[in-house]
Amino acid sequence: MKNEAGVYITPAFPKLVYVLDEDNCLKGGKYDYLTELAVRCSIKRMYPDYISAKKMREIYQGNVFSPMGCRSFLSPWKDKDGNFKFEGRFNQGVVSINLPQIGIIAKGDEEKFWKLLDERLELCYEALMVRHNSLVGVKSDVSPIHWQNGAIARLKKGEVIDKYLMDGYSTLSLGYIGLYEVTLAMKGVSQTTPEGEEFALRVMKKLHEACAKWKAKTGLGFALYGTPAESLCYRFARIDKEQFGTIKDITDKGYYTNSYHIDVREHIDAFSKFKFESQFQPISSGGCISYVEIPNMKKNPGAIEDVVRFIYDNIQYAEFNTKSDYCQCCGYEGEIIINDNMEWECPQCHNKDQNKMNVTRRTCGYLGENFWNVGKTKEIKSRVLHL
Repeated sequence: MKNEAGVYITPAFPKLVYVLDEDNCLKGGKYDYLTELAVRCSIKRMYPDYISAKKMREIYQGNVFSPMGCRSFLSPWKDKDGNFKFEGRFNQGVVSINLPQIGIIAKGDEEKFWKLLDERLELCYEALMVRHNSLVGVKSDVSPIHWQNGAIARLKKGEVIDKYLMDGYSTLSLGYIGLYEVTLAMKGVSQTTPEGEEFALRVMKKLHEACAKWKAKTGLGFALYGTPAESLCYRFARIDKEQFGTIKDITDKGYYTNSYHIDVREHIDAFSKFKFESQFQPISSGGCISYVEIPNMKKNPGAIEDVVRFIYDNIQYAEFNTKSDYCQCCGYEGEIIINDNMEWECPQCHNKDQNKMNVTRRTCGYLGENFWNVGKTKEIKSRVLHL
């Protein structure tokens, strides 16, 4: 889209999602030409992101559907006629658990860790039920466009929304952040090591089992959701640094790692990263997305096509991160850097005025263009390339 100077820039919205299936997965299908165009667009503008219909059907009872927003997925639900329904459904809210803090307190003691995790999960459940109960009895009049005019439902004036809150029609999400940091705190290693991987999977399965237990207890649609953590990555890390001090590779970075993702500083190739993270997506079925950082690949689209083919066969939901910024002072197009003072700076004319530059980065599953808090800025600066 054109900015105020008439220059084409990468827009944050709308978010575009491209579904890969048998006839467009770059294996000789008749719609491969569309995927080739999608790849060219991703190389330049980051969007579209990619859903593998093949892998998605394995997770969601044979269904393929779009995410709500950047990464949230609804659990399969059938109407009275036995038909699956996804459109028009919604999420009642998210409560996120600070996994690194539990690991810091437990100090490697697994018995203490699992006990504390159970206590924190119970707090999350209570908080989610507060969200749910605050919606019970709400009348459609509070938002006619949603409840009366068809955005979600077509209820009568004065009618309560309760039937859309029950029986799994809408979801309640248990969010989480910092699987990397909690693994490091408990095991002293990254989750990409054999010992770390085993522990990380146990943590994820414990969270998933909690949602299943709450769902069975209440009949409500609880689901596990990898929190996007646009600002929470900084807030949780700042709180823990104030309380527990500086802990190497945990509280000293200024941010916690998004959901189940590998440490943004860890050097790993794109194929290995997607393959490793793919095992967490079926567990985090209420919301997940994985990404790889790529350099300017305009002269080598074939490499990205290879990764897209890999996505189709190996991971449900994935995306590419690249840089296509613009400096309004000198006309530079490329990567606006983050200098040692944590300031955004044009590498050509050294402009530091954020009002005179267009910067777009992958903040979570969405793109962001309004700049970020110091924690997220540090995280973005720390990212390494995977291709």
